[in-house]
Order: sequence, then C-alpha cells, then structure tokens
Amino acid sequence: MTVSKIWVFAEAADGKVSNTTLEMLTKARELAGTVECVSVAAADVAGPVGAHGATAVHQVDGTDGKLVGPAVASAIAGAVAAGNGPDAVFIATSYDGRDVAGRLSVKLDAPVITNVVDVVDAGGSLGGVEPIFGGSTNVVTKFTGDSPDIFLVRPKSFAAEESGGAPAAVSSLDVGDLGATGAAVVTNRFVEEQTGPSLDDADVVVSGGRGLGESGNFQMVEDLAKALSAAPGASRAIVDAGWVPYSSQVGQTGKVVKPHVYIAAGISGAPRPIRPRGPPGGGPPA
Repeated sequence: MTVSKIWVFAEAADGKVSNTTLEMLTKARELAGTVECVSVAAADVAGPVGAHGATAVHQVDGTDGKLVGPAVASAIAGAVAAGNGPDAVFIATSYDGRDVAGRLSVKLDAPVITNVVDVVDAGGSLGGVEPIFGGSTNVVTKFTGDSPDIFLVRPKSFAAEESGGAPAAVSSLDVGDLGATGAAVVTNRFVEEQTGPSLDDADVVVSGGRGLGESGNFQMVEDLAKALSAAPGASRAIVDAGWVPYSSQVGQTGKVVKPHVYIAAGISGAPRPIRPRGPPGGGPPA
C-alpha cells in the first residue's frame, strides 16, 4: 500500500460502466487502502465498481444537458479543499476524462501525468509510467507537490479483476458554484451507428491511411476489420481529408488504443520490425 485513498472517475454509457473504469479500480486497490469513485451515474455504476473494489460512489449532480467536466472537477476540488479529498485521482483517457483532468488541474493548480500505462510505487509516492520514443522506452514520473496526484490512464493498461465486493455506497458530492463554466449546454448529440467492437476496447484494430489512395478504398479496411471481428481505425490524415469521421481517428489527437493485434494499411510512420544487428566485423546476425 502506497497511499491512503484513491478516487476513480467512473464513466458509464447506456447504463453500463466503462471497461477502463474497472481496469483502473483493479489497479487502485493494489495501491491504496481505500478506493472510491466519482460519477455522474452512481446508480448505474455502484454494483460493478463495488465488485471491483470501490467502497463508495460520490454522485455529482447537475450535469443533465450540460458538460460533465466543469461539475466533476469542481466537486473533486471542493472535496480536496474541505479536507475530504483523495491522495490521487485516476481518470481515463476519454473525451470526458480529459476534460475533467484539465479542469481539475486548473482548480487545484496541479499538474497532470498523462499517457499513463501503469502506476507504481516510486519511493513512497505514486509514479506514472509513460511510454516515450514511440513506445521503445518507459519513464516514471512522480509528483512533488502537496495536491492530489492526477493520472490520465490509457485504456487497457490493466486487467480488470473483480474483488468480490458488495455494491458501493452512494452519496452526494457538492458541486459548488460553477460560474460561467457551468453555463454551456449540450444542444444536440450525434451517435454514430456501430457494429462490432469499439476502438477503445477492441483486441484487434485495422487502421487505414492516405496510402490507400482514395476514400473509396477505405472500404477494404472496414471489410478486413469485419472479417477479423476487429474495429476499423484511421490516421489523422484521412480524417482531416474527410474520408472518415473523427470518431475513427487513432493516435494522440484521436483515440488511444491498445489492441493485441494492430494492422496498419497505408499509414506512413507505422511501426516496422527491427532487424537485429550483426556481430562486429560482419557476418550474419547473431
């Protein structure tokens, strides 16, 4: 155990808790004596998050028809100011998650460690493991300030495992005055039809890029993805060109994926196998 209390931002869609939430909970209970959640859908997530180690869910109200980020960030910051906050906050690298993390960073005047694929004990405090140089090297970054540690975690960084816990107790978390940040409203939502696994959770991803030649050829990517029960993805280049919607974009400015198999078709800069070097003086590779 490294810290006393970790809060996990629990997300849900269509009444189902996200897989990344359950993955983060599994990791959090390895590191803290108390694991709790913050959510705008406590009734939907209480059972699953309890089964994965959370003892409580703090409900954040007032987000119907509005952005989630301002209210959740304000509620967490208020708990920290009142002395009831966590030592660390785990947030998924999702659309809402990134919004919450950014706003919470400003409210707490604290940095965020992003692109995290693991969280470890780093000399008595928590450290975020981040891949750099195209994933060839990992670095461990830790906080030195007094504010709660904020980690943005990649999907599929951990394996979700149940702990056998009972449904988490639900309580309300005060949001406080949002001021102008709470004025924005969502006037419309566009939900794309989807068949097969989502990019976030897919074990196999087939991505296409500008090397396909023209937009009509992206159908080959979709056909292959369907045959492999995979999710189709796309490079930023063809998203910007209007071939496919932004929801299909894979990468730092799109969706972060971690499949077991990744197939890149017509994408420049895609990972290539590294040929082993031969021994000094020539000859075949060892």
